[in-house]
Amino acid sequence: MTDSVLCDVREAVATVTLNRPEALNALNIELARRLAEVIHTVEHDASVRCVVIRGAGGHFMAGGDLKLFKGELSRPVEERRKFFRSMVETVHPTMLAIRRMEKPVIASVEGAAAGFGLSLMCACDFAIAADNAYFSLAYISIATSPDGSGSFFLPRIVGLRRAMEIALLGDRFDAKRALELGLINRLVPLDQLESETNTLAQRLAKGPTFAYGTTKKLLNASLDRTLEAQLEAEAASFSNCSTTDDFVEGITAFTEKRKPAFKGR
Repeated sequence: MTDSVLCDVREAVATVTLNRPEALNALNIELARRLAEVIHTVEHDASVRCVVIRGAGGHFMAGGDLKLFKGELSRPVEERRKFFRSMVETVHPTMLAIRRMEKPVIASVEGAAAGFGLSLMCACDFAIAADNAYFSLAYISIATSPDGSGSFFLPRIVGLRRAMEIALLGDRFDAKRALELGLINRLVPLDQLESETNTLAQRLAKGPTFAYGTTKKLLNASLDRTLEAQLEAEAASFSNCSTTDDFVEGITAFTEKRKPAFKGR
């Protein structure tokens, strides 16, 4: 049986590929479980210093597998509720690990990024999209609400008013609009998506990994802290960074007027 999520590690970059191309990589229980396993593995693999998430077959992810959903409609209402709650909760470890892991995560997007696919992209630290990419939160089209952290990250990225529009109308929009909204960092021609993703991934993989992790923690917590609490967290973070080999290398390289050679520790 074909593995629903592939992982390839090269030069400190883990490329995680959603691998249900025949279904536009739509999310089913098997893919959700496998993705959680793979993300957990790369999170704790010290040799990995950057993670790229992409889709096979020309699409990122077209949301949930509606054929699976259709098959569950015959269940009694309470059984149906329990099934879908369990399925949704299966993706929670993935989203938490992406935000928690002390290494950058890049979404490399072509084709469809809809439903959970858009939620997954929003949870990543960076998003690069090809000019053929298209986006929709989509949930409202099947009369449900977002999952997979979409309702958390979307208003933080685009603001509450625009998040309401994207979520409640469910309209499809193109990569140019996604760039205008701040949902993606970079928009590139399709034939340059792989090379641009690799260039960014290699840059991050060669960076100060511990400092990336502490910076992610600071930014993730910033909207929920008072200024006083954030200042305290910054002081603790900076002082912890100062104990690393990479800090020594960064200061030394600057004073010697050369590029630093960070080791990620």
